[in-house]
Amino acid sequence: EAELKHGRMCMLAVVGFAAVDCGFHIYPMPAAYEGLTSVTAHDALVKQGAMGQILLWISLAEIISTIAVTQMLNGSGRQPGDFGLDPLGFLKGATPEYEADMQLKEITHCRLAMFAFSGMVTQAVLTQGPFPYL
Repeated sequence: EAELKHGRMCMLAVVGFAAVDCGFHIYPMPAAYEGLTSVTAHDALVKQGAMGQILLWISLAEIISTIAVTQMLNGSGRQPGDFGLDPLGFLKGATPEYEADMQLKEITHCRLAMFAFSGMVTQAVLTQGPFPYL
């Protein structure tokens, strides 16, 4: 459960970290965020108070997901990482072999994203340059 959760977060983080340095921003852009890079954004957002909101909403999501994990540990039959969310129907009518293959692909991509995010942050801090952090 934890590996999938961390991996999914890292897949989002890799895209978001690179997107900011590639010039993708929210619009309308608040004046306080002008000229921020992925590395400098953390300190600026702490000063603005935005990180407190992020902590609040992530904490709420963690509390809600704890209910599902507790049910899984009590024998509900729920698989780790399966929250029953498939709005586009990717696995609708899929064979068990196909589902197992997709689960293997997901965990493989999760593990790669965890390494990738660590490397991206390290390179961005060391070089203080934009993407691709060379």
